Amino acid sequence: MQPLLQTVGISKSYPSGETIIRAVSGVSLLINHGEFVAIRGRSGSGKSTLLNLLGLLERPDSGEYSLQGQAVAELSEDKRAALRRQAIGFIFQLPVLLPRATALENVELPLIYAGVPRSKRRRRAKDALDRVGLANRGHHWPSQLSGGEQQRVVIARAIVNDPVLILADEPTGALDSRTSDEILSLFEGLHRDGRTIIMVTHATNVADRAQCQITLHDGRILKVEGTSAQNSLADFPE
Repeated sequence: MQPLLQTVGISKSYPSGETIIRAVSGVSLLINHGEFVAIRGRSGSGKSTLLNLLGLLERPDSGEYSLQGQAVAELSEDKRAALRRQAIGFIFQLPVLLPRATALENVELPLIYAGVPRSKRRRRAKDALDRVGLANRGHHWPSQLSGGEQQRVVIARAIVNDPVLILADEPTGALDSRTSDEILSLFEGLHRDGRTIIMVTHATNVADRAQCQITLHDGRILKVEGTSAQNSLADFPE
């Protein structure tokens, strides 16, 4: 079976005054279907930039990136947007929800963009809320939900389109320890269901919940831990 995603030497730099910041520098990855990977490192190590590249939110300056066997670096913006909608679910540190939409309506949004009929998308949104333990909160406004519940709504929205890849950027960074543990347990459950998850974090205890860990330093891979990740990266040494 071909890997879910593969990068070979991708790099991304940004101008900062008269200097150039190399946020990601020559990163090669190979991640298979069903893996739960944590990308960790200090602030400024390039974690979020790498996640944005993998999520097709940014283009690399150089290198190659394939998702489901498709080279994506040179796709048009329309095709990249379509691939994001179909294949990738995003979860960010702060739960961004439409304040004037119910939890159920927020979860439905990706299905609306995908043109799914109302009755079908309503059923799928309810199933997604049930999967994250919020079956009885679908008609509540975001302001009526706790921070942890709002993040669960975001996770439901991320999985409602049945994406092949879930990308999470510091998903527990704004939560207390008990709620963080609940969210990570939910991620572990999604992983057991066969979901592929790549999670960015700076916290060791959060990264330890993943199947394997990749540590970044100054935009480069510093260390890889976990047999699955080690095997994936073996052909692409830094």
